[in-house]
Amino acid sequence: MLQKIEIKFGKETLIFETGKLAKQANSAVTVQCGGTVVLVATVMAKEAKKDIDFLPLTVEYKEKTYAAGRIPGGFFKREGRPSEKEILTARLIDRPIRPLFPQGFYNEVQIMAIVLSSDGKNDPDVLSMLGASCALMISDIPFLGPMGAVKIGRINNEFIINPTYEELEQSSIELVLAGTRNGINMIESGCKQVSEELIVEAMKFGYEYILPLIELQESFAAKAGKEKANIILKKLPEELCAKVKELSIAKLTEVYKIGSKEQREEELQLIAKNIVETLITPDSPYSESDVKAALVKVEKEQVRKIILETKTRVDGRNYTQIRLISAEVGLLPRTHGSALFTRGQTQSLSVATLGTSSDEQIIDALEGESFKNFMLHYNFPSFSVGEVRPIRGPGRREIGHGALAERALLAVMPSKEKFPYTVRLVSEVLESNGSSSMATVCAGTLALMDAGVPITAPVTGIAMGLLKEEKETVILTDILGLEDHFGDMDFKVTGTKEGITAIQLDLKIDGIELDVLEKALKQAKDARLFILGEIMKVIDKPRPELSLYAPRITVLKIPTDKIRDLIGPGGKMIKKITSETGVKIDIEDDGTVFVASTDAQASKKAIDIINSLTAEVEAGKIYTGKITRIMNFGAFCEILPQKEGLIHISELAQGFVKNVEDVVKIGDVVTVKVIEIDSMNRINLSIKQAAAPLSASE
Repeated sequence: MLQKIEIKFGKETLIFETGKLAKQANSAVTVQCGGTVVLVATVMAKEAKKDIDFLPLTVEYKEKTYAAGRIPGGFFKREGRPSEKEILTARLIDRPIRPLFPQGFYNEVQIMAIVLSSDGKNDPDVLSMLGASCALMISDIPFLGPMGAVKIGRINNEFIINPTYEELEQSSIELVLAGTRNGINMIESGCKQVSEELIVEAMKFGYEYILPLIELQESFAAKAGKEKANIILKKLPEELCAKVKELSIAKLTEVYKIGSKEQREEELQLIAKNIVETLITPDSPYSESDVKAALVKVEKEQVRKIILETKTRVDGRNYTQIRLISAEVGLLPRTHGSALFTRGQTQSLSVATLGTSSDEQIIDALEGESFKNFMLHYNFPSFSVGEVRPIRGPGRREIGHGALAERALLAVMPSKEKFPYTVRLVSEVLESNGSSSMATVCAGTLALMDAGVPITAPVTGIAMGLLKEEKETVILTDILGLEDHFGDMDFKVTGTKEGITAIQLDLKIDGIELDVLEKALKQAKDARLFILGEIMKVIDKPRPELSLYAPRITVLKIPTDKIRDLIGPGGKMIKKITSETGVKIDIEDDGTVFVASTDAQASKKAIDIINSLTAEVEAGKIYTGKITRIMNFGAFCEILPQKEGLIHISELAQGFVKNVEDVVKIGDVVTVKVIEIDSMNRINLSIKQAAAPLSASE
């Protein structure tokens, strides 16, 4: 049966509808805001796979070009592999709902969001998040929601809900906030160096709009929801957990005193092997996966207990202490900029490359085509964690981490007018034990400064953790991988001395209070500023000169009607210039010309040719030209490329000239003065007047 419900959402109305589309799915909901419509469908496997000990949740988000009234480009004329925007939006949907499934629920679940219509104003991302939560609420799939989500902007010192694409361009904040009745459970934000206090205000503002969205979904589920399926949640036998604890607790206590990650992991593998061999017998009721899951449960309890009771972390640090930091720049001889940043056992090698406008990335999105002149690519090879894995392209994690680091640094990148380069930054994570994305931000800052990119301020980042128990809540600075795995929060904050540039929050619990986040932001600021002091000991500002191997770009401005003259028929002229000089030339529609070369002489030669091709002939000006044709009444002289003028026989020399060839011949280079440009744009020249001395009036 068709059911519909709506709520005011910023300047628009948000409409949820079910019962019309995709009725064979466990549930399906359309969410509409303005002219943007998203369909979200959920499906659950009837049974969990054997011996599985995790929730196999997959989230897909698809943007169909028909939604914006367009046909895909390319040979096949259909959508291909997911774009970066689609991957990031799928992660945005996944992150706040994943903690809201019951413990022990291991049936495979798939959530699919498809953009059916796009008005070019309202982003489908938050609509998809709300649609996923609402679809799970009305389905028979076990779900501990609902979850509400909003996007917040700030224009003219005022917060706004659900900003349009156009409004976001003027906004100092773009903050996506998700939460439950128990608090905030996901943040994704990019900012223009704003204060911690302003971020807290934005979160308070946004959370007030989340609560009505939660109530709306509860009301919708009461009207349109199915009865929840009777799923038997997998629970580890208490007696198994007790046996595993008895066999492992003393050894775990000793293992977690080991400072080396590698040695600790070897010892843990040995403990697991011994316990499996002890408990798994021919008549044992337990499976190997159950025993290993019980050991992980005991490990988690023990790690958290050590930290809370001893006030000391596994590697010996206190709650706010940052691991040892080292940094180096200019370590690669032929790159445009390079840096190595190491924090504890996390290490990023970042390399900056400068290119021209032709190297910009073309983004073909629903809201239209755009260009990116700053790109950050993050790579996470398996050797960075001592593992053997197949070598494939970047996964969702790499895309997400790279996007976070890119957003963190974008806020300080110079404008194209000030620095007309395309910049690509690549982070090779060579070692990882906690927050390689934040190491990427630090290494990226160093590499940009080493490359001479005039960033407005250096950026650093830190990852904060959380242990939340009934009686105690502890915030950890600079978390290890172990603390991320067994903790409750991964809260990444980046910024400059002036303020925050990016935030990312993920939780394993269903929500945390604003005052906890406020405390974490203050603790993160102390850490960021400490790291900033450390990296500025290595390099404190961008180098004044670019690398010898980086192209030098000269920007020229020519009249738009001269663009065709510079390009020439079929690109003949511009090809000739580039082949003769070896430079790279890019021309924009407004007449801006970029000349790039590592050779100063070649660049000057190309610029001289461009200037001569696009220059206008001026009356009264003296030029050097070449005789191209001889007539009985005078000679034609080319004074600029494709610009000829006539030297009348009477203007060839002082006195009477009987024959033109007595004075000039084809190929002669002569100095001439433009004495007239007539109404038909014909140019009249004079050798005689060019040679005459200037009068007092001149």
